Amino acid sequence: MPEFGPLQHRVSYSQWLESQRSFRVTLVRLWVQLGVDGCPMRGLACQRSAPPGAFVLQGNRGLRDRSLRAVQSGVHLCLPSPPQQPDGMSDGHPGSSPALCSGTEEDGGATSDPWTLDPQDTGADEEASDPPQIPSPNSSMTTKELQEYWKNEKCYRKPVKLLFEIASARIAENNFSKFVMYKIVIVQTGSFDGNKAVVERRYSDFEKLHKNLLKDFSEEMEDIVFPKKHLTGNFTAEMISERKLAFKDYLRLLYSMQYIRRARAFTDFLTRAELEEAYSCLRAGQYTKALDIFFQVVPLQEKLTHHHPALLVPSLCAMLVCHRDLERPLEAYAVGERALLLLQGRGGHRYYTPLLEAMIHLAYQLGKDFVSLQEKLEESQLRKIPAKMVTLKELTVREYLH
Repeated sequence: MPEFGPLQHRVSYSQWLESQRSFRVTLVRLWVQLGVDGCPMRGLACQRSAPPGAFVLQGNRGLRDRSLRAVQSGVHLCLPSPPQQPDGMSDGHPGSSPALCSGTEEDGGATSDPWTLDPQDTGADEEASDPPQIPSPNSSMTTKELQEYWKNEKCYRKPVKLLFEIASARIAENNFSKFVMYKIVIVQTGSFDGNKAVVERRYSDFEKLHKNLLKDFSEEMEDIVFPKKHLTGNFTAEMISERKLAFKDYLRLLYSMQYIRRARAFTDFLTRAELEEAYSCLRAGQYTKALDIFFQVVPLQEKLTHHHPALLVPSLCAMLVCHRDLERPLEAYAVGERALLLLQGRGGHRYYTPLLEAMIHLAYQLGKDFVSLQEKLEESQLRKIPAKMVTLKELTVREYLH
């Protein structure tokens, strides 16, 4: 039987397995107690030449997910060879390789371990998960591969957290009614936000949001209290001040729940009115006015759709159309590049082919490389069933018609 560790004591096979589990549990507890995002000990792996129990650093990416699954997928302990299996033991256990990395058992312990933390309990989110593994820039990569590497590095999405404030309220009137408009300020926390968003909504807008969310999230919403409607006194300073605080807490609670903040009803509540106006201006040929609105709403839309960036593509394409028809090809090309970047790996997206066609014309007009774009277009057309081609403008003017 092999001897285990520097103390040179003999252990049974079951003791050896228990030592593995103990290492992992201790490591998880340490990570949770530290509570530090971006821990430098990311991507540890074992090497055959390393001594038992040693850590070997492979990379320096931050460990953003504190769950056991993330720890086991990114951190490995160098353990000695297991002792020979006693007779009758299952063949499913690890064999007698010179070194074994914990967290790689064939029984899939990393995926079913009871220590795995619930993302809702830790505040972790899908956008806070480990980034996709990218080849190290220290390897023998070509210049083009290095450029692609750093491009992916810059595009890696960090978690976005938003803060909602009801900054003020005003009494408004139209031909038929009188109502209160509440000014909502949305700011990204954790860093300076130069693009804070400001939108105005009335009580009936909040009420409509609440009813729409109840249809799909009745269980999640059962403990959320919505400010009641009063027959009189709605325009007193006391009532308006009370509702400002209530709506602030209401939005904060909604945003704290992952499924709700990603729901279309929540995003539409904060962006749809402005987007409808912008697309209406685009259809009317009022491109400058449409752009002014898009410049205000797109930064907010980007923050709200951070979990699924392709949702931003229609708005970016609408901005491209406005810039192009205002004879601003350079600005149109720049916003088109943003849209194409969000559509990487999404060749089947309805905007992909029309966007490529528009970008080819702009690249030719600006004297930029259009050959690579043409190749992507031809490749996309080969994968699709031949159909009537739709231009980018024809596609954008159909948005928000109803």
